Amino acid sequence: MSTALYPLKFEPILMERLWGGNKLQTELNKPLNGRSDIGESWELSGVEGNVSVVSNGFLKGNTLTELIEIYMGDLVGERVFQLFGHEFPLLIKFLDAREALSIQVHPDDELARKRHQSFGKTEMWYVMQAEKGAQLISGFKGGVTADKYLQSVENNTLESLLAYHPVQPGDVFFIPAGRVHAIGAGILLAEIQQTSDVTYRIFDFGRKDALGKERELHTTEALDAIDFKAYSDYKTNYTSTLNAPCEVVSSPYFKTGLLDLNQPVVRDYYSLDSFIILICTEGMAKIQYGQEGVEEIRKGDTVLLPADLRQVTFVPQGTVKMLEVYLP
Repeated sequence: MSTALYPLKFEPILMERLWGGNKLQTELNKPLNGRSDIGESWELSGVEGNVSVVSNGFLKGNTLTELIEIYMGDLVGERVFQLFGHEFPLLIKFLDAREALSIQVHPDDELARKRHQSFGKTEMWYVMQAEKGAQLISGFKGGVTADKYLQSVENNTLESLLAYHPVQPGDVFFIPAGRVHAIGAGILLAEIQQTSDVTYRIFDFGRKDALGKERELHTTEALDAIDFKAYSDYKTNYTSTLNAPCEVVSSPYFKTGLLDLNQPVVRDYYSLDSFIILICTEGMAKIQYGQEGVEEIRKGDTVLLPADLRQVTFVPQGTVKMLEVYLP
């Protein structure tokens, strides 16, 4: 039996949410077992208490943390291992918003380290499905100050200050730490973020949990985290080219490209010195690697390509779209 590293899949970690639905099963084939309140599938996680477990190959049953301890730079890249050690730096999720999420903001690295001994949270969204009229929130319209923000929270008028954006499949929004944001109802998306679970909730539409209690708000904590500046364009614009990699987001925390394929494509990763995360948003492909290795990836799958796999060939079965994520 070969003990060489290979494309790794993981068991989804399913999260119950007030705003969740059932599209993670109907659209992405996650095992919800009849539940209709699952909002998140954590696809690849090193978050303490929710560490991903391998679901394929001879490493099945091992955790992501155990793999990093054993394989170190061969798994994540020598450069990445030097920077992050045994911590996996990214968290990958699918989110199904049957209802709108709370309006929230995340701290940057400096504030998160000071308050929570954690990374900050910069993230991006790739919209996979959107119901008619669906929209999300990213940033302020303009002219908002800390005092105006606090007054709007007190007067229950915060929504009037926010920038709403209609969305459709393929839309991308980059959400740096400090940007107020919320996913609206009727949206299914993939989320790529720093490994952090620190969220400051600043408005929740007066919703109550199963016990009839409103969820905690973090109005004061959020004040130091919020970027009040208004920007001209919150949506990320990109142009996809068939059968060629397309860069979508480039940040200090991760780079994300889109592969839109209908014929075999060879990808060389020799120069990256990083793991590659593949998130399939449409269709199916075979991943050919090594001498004779083959793994399948289909819509709803997330696959971790170890840094030691320097070259793979993607063979689409029809048309396939995949997000390709790595550390810069």
